[in-house]
Order: sequence, then structure tokens, then C-alpha cells
Amino acid sequence: MKLNIALLAGDGIGPEVIDQAVKVSNAIAKKYNHEINWTPALTGAAAIDAVGEPYPDDTHAVCEAADAVLFGAIGHPKFDNDPSATVRPEQGLLKMRQKLGLFANVRPTFTFPSLIDKSPLKRERIEGTDLVFLRELTGGIYFGKRGREDNGNTAYDTCTYTRVEVERLARKGFELAMNRSKKLCCVDKANVLETSRLWRETVQGLEKEYPEVTVSYEFVDAVAMRLVQWPNSYDVLITENLFGDILTDEASVISGSMGLMPSASLGTKTRLYEPIHGSYPQAAGKDIANPLATVLSAAMMFEDFNLTEEAQAIKDVVNKSLVEGIVSEDLAEGKKAYKTSEIGDWLASNI
Repeated sequence: MKLNIALLAGDGIGPEVIDQAVKVSNAIAKKYNHEINWTPALTGAAAIDAVGEPYPDDTHAVCEAADAVLFGAIGHPKFDNDPSATVRPEQGLLKMRQKLGLFANVRPTFTFPSLIDKSPLKRERIEGTDLVFLRELTGGIYFGKRGREDNGNTAYDTCTYTRVEVERLARKGFELAMNRSKKLCCVDKANVLETSRLWRETVQGLEKEYPEVTVSYEFVDAVAMRLVQWPNSYDVLITENLFGDILTDEASVISGSMGLMPSASLGTKTRLYEPIHGSYPQAAGKDIANPLATVLSAAMMFEDFNLTEEAQAIKDVVNKSLVEGIVSEDLAEGKKAYKTSEIGDWLASNI
């Protein structure tokens, strides 16, 4: 198979972890007789420094023309520490999601047997956890009207959703549940928020189309609590943008490290694959970042191309690296910590 992949390394540790995913993907392509054409493009702070905007038109054209996008991370402290900055790296991420129609963020959470005791949660609470969040990405408070009043002393951000936006995300959730354990949880705050009531009634309206799926409805604060108490009671969870942003980061600690969790963003024009961690600027250029989340994001990409054997080969070699202790400093715990580039080399050579 010939694949054309847009490569958006981004900021901070993004370029370093992306390099390792490329190494692994190229090793898979060589082993299974595929051809991958990588087209790099700028985004985030790197794009602001180069052309003055975080998601340039040239980058969008590259993404639109690609079969998929492999993405690193966005963010830089010089913007985080400047509240007056009018252009920010994160605006590029929101713009990219909107222009590419990336409305569904798929974030799995699972445990690795060799790392089960590295999680801050007790083994008996997390063992067997295998859940997936579908977070809506292009609506809600991140895209609503916002502003300042009263000479800047009052600020507002507006959360808005349409039924169409909710329904297309919910259908993805039902379809995913049908291929898993046929359990779906709608996470909302319907006791307080009108947008959440729209979410709940829209999902309820779809239930009859998927009679095999058992649907539950839970408030976001209750889910936040139960995620650390009984995470393995969940299978597929769907929720809006802000709730999903917070809950998926909470869920990421179940595995033992945010550096292990991949994600995919599905849309109307293309698909994007990225690690869930941020740009981690303190580690940038030091060759110490954990590349496994990005490598597993590449595995999700192969899986979505129906190259399941290739995807499994990546998952297997990642598991092997964890078992054999070929890990970065966040997982080494006093033992030898391997460099980011060394882990990528080891994974590729083992493939």
C-alpha cells in the first residue's frame, strides 16, 4: 500500500517523538512492503516564528492532500507566560481541527501488565481497564463566543452545541460500542447545563437505532470520581469538548504515564494521530522524552488503514520494550533510562 502522510512535528518534544514514530513506521513499511511518503509542515509556535501564524494555509493544504496526519505537540512557554499575546500556538490546533473537520477525538485508556504497579492507583482497581473516550472536538466552549466587558473586569466564554454536532459524535460512539462490549456512557451535566440536556436527549433519540447497546447517562463529576475508583466498569464514553479534555487527562494516569497513551482525531476530510501529552518544553532537545505514545498513535493509524497485522506488530514491540526495560526516564525508576532516539532505534530494529 502507498500512504501519503502529513508530518506535523510541532513544538517542544514534538519533533523528537515524531522522529521515533517515523523510524518505526518506516520499519513496518519495509517489512510489509508498503511505501510511505512523508510531507513535513509547520504548526504551532514553530509556525508562528516562521510565518506569523500557528496553522498556515500551506500546512492546511498539505494536510488536506494527505491520507492521514501524524502530529507531535503544540505549545511554548513564551506564549503561556504572556497573557497579552494575540497569537498563540494552541490557536493553530483549534484551527486545524475546525478546518479539517476533526470532530471526534478517540482516546483509549488501557493498562500494560509490566507497568501495572507504576500507576498511582491500586492494582486491583485498574487491572483489566480497557476503555475509550470519544471527545467532541470542534464545538463547545472552546469555539463559542468569548470576550470582556466592564473595562476588562468581566470575562465570558460561551458553550454552544447543535444537535447535528452531538449526533455525529454520538453515532461514532454507538458504532464503536457495537464493535466492543456494547456499553456506552454519555457523560454530561444535564442537571445544570442546557447544552448537556441537548446531548442527553439527542443520545436518547438514537438508542432505538442501536438496541444491542446498553446506554448509561452519568454526570461529569461522578465520572471523574468513578474513573479512579472503578475504571474497568467503563467501555465507551462520549462527551463534549471541555469535559473530554479534562477527563481524558485524568484517565491517562491509569496506565502509569501520560507518555504511553495514543489518540486519533476523526473528521470529514482526513484523520489525525497524536500522543495525548503536550509539548513538554522543559525536556525539548534533551533526548529524554517518552516516544511510545507517538509510536502507538502510528499503530492506530495503521489500524485505521485496515493494516491490522502491521498495527499489532507495533503494539507487540512496544510491549516488548516495556517488559525488557527499554524505557525513558519517566518509567526507569532508578534503572537505566534510555534516550528517546535509542528507544526508537531499538523498536525499529526489533521490527
